[in-house]
Amino acid sequence: MPSGTDGAPAPDPQGSGPAARRLPERVAAIVSAKDEEERLGATLQALAQISVVDLVVVVDDGSTDGTLRVANLAGVQTVKHQANMGKAQAMTSGAKVVALLEAEEGGTYQSDNPRALLFVDADLQESAVNLDFLCVPVVAGEADMAIATLPPQKTAGGGFGFVVRKAREGIAQLGGRTMVQPLSGMRCITREAFEAALPLATGWGVEVGLTVDVLRNKGRVVEVPVELHHRVTGRGPKAQAHRLKQYRDVARALKVRGRS
Repeated sequence: MPSGTDGAPAPDPQGSGPAARRLPERVAAIVSAKDEEERLGATLQALAQISVVDLVVVVDDGSTDGTLRVANLAGVQTVKHQANMGKAQAMTSGAKVVALLEAEEGGTYQSDNPRALLFVDADLQESAVNLDFLCVPVVAGEADMAIATLPPQKTAGGGFGFVVRKAREGIAQLGGRTMVQPLSGMRCITREAFEAALPLATGWGVEVGLTVDVLRNKGRVVEVPVELHHRVTGRGPKAQAHRLKQYRDVARALKVRGRS
């Protein structure tokens, strides 16, 4: 399958995609975390209850609190970014750690059948146990990427929808699919589909870019309703500044993939 770039992925001339590959038997959870010491512990405890997940990697993306300490106490694998590098780099770092650990396993692991990758937000706490449902289509060979769709959140104060509309319209134009929650960060993906989409779109455009790249690489993408709960950004000045940055990054990810 052709390699993706942070531009328009090349079409697949053979018409083949990640669907033809061997089924992953295990899943590695990659948790990107910045200043999440209060919530990370509960999230990791929940992930430990998912039977198909046998490896957890926490990427501390420039935290200034006790995030790394919490991860170490939980006994999971960790990687530390000394400065905040953003979600795309955290996802990439986590995937590299998984690949290195699998290489070290040697004969105890089939190198031609790598783990699927489960990307997890650090603030899901107890609800992260429900990510078990997100892994099912990928492990069963029914999808190359499964994206979680979340229910209405317990904390009031969501956004106004303009970033979601931009993302949804762009994915529909470039990838031929209308996604329910195009910005959802909780995803389970085969290693081949992930590596074919590298390098990931930067900033807050990472999810949109990944969806477009997997679709254009002829990957099978499904959305799975999962009972997950995390912090809601809110509607104050700081939250709106965040959404403007998010809109900028989504627009950039779409532009380099062929949509202005």
